Amino acid sequence: MATILAVQGKVPQFGNNCFIAPNATILGEVSMGDDCSVWFNAVIRGDVHFIKMGNKVNVQDGAIIHCTYQKHPTTIGNNVSIGHNAMVHGCTIHDNVLIGMGSIVMDGCVIHSNSIIAAGAVVLEGTIVEEGHIYAGVPAKKVKTVSEDLLTGEIHRIANNYVKYASWFDDANEAPKK
Repeated sequence: MATILAVQGKVPQFGNNCFIAPNATILGEVSMGDDCSVWFNAVIRGDVHFIKMGNKVNVQDGAIIHCTYQKHPTTIGNNVSIGHNAMVHGCTIHDNVLIGMGSIVMDGCVIHSNSIIAAGAVVLEGTIVEEGHIYAGVPAKKVKTVSEDLLTGEIHRIANNYVKYASWFDDANEAPKK
């Protein structure tokens, strides 16, 4: 069973149709919308500030979402995929975003809509990722625009697939109801 803990009276809140893997950890002031999934060994720590996630967000295996005490919460929009072993910390991620596997998004960053952070990229503190672009490298830099094919064939496809994958697990694995 997943580890879901209150911290200083703040209990994680889940939308409808959310899947939480049995060894995921979610604690503190975390709220997520509908059709979200938190996969194996993922950690979402809302212990030092809030974490707010929209609808259809998937947090893949080994990913970590955290924030900075009294300074930087983490806000994630709708239709967002956080790739395997990615680290998202004290930042804002808008709608329709793919955060690639093993990437790091640091405090104060803003990832605008319809964007991709490439696998292994490091988005340095305070970086503003322009809407509709791909950022790659260490440190992450703008490398090209997101085509309509990438928007539908990657960003939307992955988010939709994770809703489907979550449906493969039985109701005993669903997140607690509000």
